[in-house]
Amino acid sequence: MQIDGNTQLVGIVAAPVSHVRTPQLFNAATARQGLNAVCVPFHVAPEELAAFLDGARAIQSLNGLVVTVPHKEAVVAACGALSDTARLVGSVNAMRFDRDKGCWSGGNFDGDGFVAGLRERGHALAGKRVLQLGAGGAGKSMAYAMARERPAELVIHNRSADKAQELAARLRAAVPGVDIRAGGDDPAGFDVVVNATALGLRDSDPLPLAAKRLDASTLVCEAVMREEETPLLRAARARGCAIHHGQWMLYGQIVEIARFLGVPLRAECVERILGPAD
Repeated sequence: MQIDGNTQLVGIVAAPVSHVRTPQLFNAATARQGLNAVCVPFHVAPEELAAFLDGARAIQSLNGLVVTVPHKEAVVAACGALSDTARLVGSVNAMRFDRDKGCWSGGNFDGDGFVAGLRERGHALAGKRVLQLGAGGAGKSMAYAMARERPAELVIHNRSADKAQELAARLRAAVPGVDIRAGGDDPAGFDVVVNATALGLRDSDPLPLAAKRLDASTLVCEAVMREEETPLLRAARARGCAIHHGQWMLYGQIVEIARFLGVPLRAECVERILGPAD
């Protein structure tokens, strides 16, 4: 890739930023497609965020920003326009400066990325019974995106039951006609089970559910992104379940965010970079 005066710039803002994977994946995908676009990391401390955003709006060649920890909630106040998802979940993970309106526009693509990743792997949610474990952070966006796919039932379990109940109530108002409720963590009888908790980042983490209760016909999905299978995915595979890796959520996010920021990234260019195959 050669950067020149016509290169489209996308930044990713975090604190710290050394651990992020988006620049590597984004840049490999745009290079594969032959796009003149590059993603660069910015380490911005929370106390400097407002000054950074104020300066960034002046960069004419900056298509926008990917936003991650710890700034996803803080940037909401800086946005003059929000997508429905960002408004509902109260966090933003991509923003662009709308020069016609003179303000930042923010979106949240955690859920859209998760659903896009499922769709690309041939998995549909319409008419299915879905159990989601976890109702915080990305889990809110994921639940909203899944609800819009019109499952037969969406049950949300969270360690703090009141958070699950609050999210279910907000989703019922936003997506009428879908059976959405808070419930337990028993996966028996569900067509799709989604782990939206942080459990699985380490092999020593406990499983988020009782694997022995999984039906062999259940699709088990992760939001946790690891190169290798998480303990949940290994346990699900041993039960005969189909599994869906967390990397496919990242793949979906990159495609959806790139399009929001005006970079026409094709899904297949990311799919060739991200594994695994099943």
